[in-house]
Amino acid sequence: MGYRKKANQEIHVVKIRILDDAVQDLIEGFRFYEKLEPGLGTYFTDSLFSDIDSLSIYGGIHPIYFNGYLRMLSKRFPFAIYYKTVDQEVLVYAVLDCRRSPAWTRGRLGAE
Repeated sequence: MGYRKKANQEIHVVKIRILDDAVQDLIEGFRFYEKLEPGLGTYFTDSLFSDIDSLSIYGGIHPIYFNGYLRMLSKRFPFAIYYKTVDQEVLVYAVLDCRRSPAWTRGRLGAE
């Protein structure tokens, strides 16, 4: 959970929830990179979880793509994190490889 200060200096808790489809995306990414080199899968998940954790501070500032999803690009891997904000919660819907076809990504996000 993160904290966000409002203009009146109140601290608001920002909760991050990674939905099941996004968890599956992370598992698939881990397996892909782990096959390339042992230990790289762990580095992948550590990096992506760090990126996701940063949404507690930066959630809501990213550009909107595909059906209203905000997209944050990973710092170290060619992956995009698709999320929405609802009240004081960040919902992570997908963690997708940017090397995939944009049409595939739109279909995966239900934005056809």
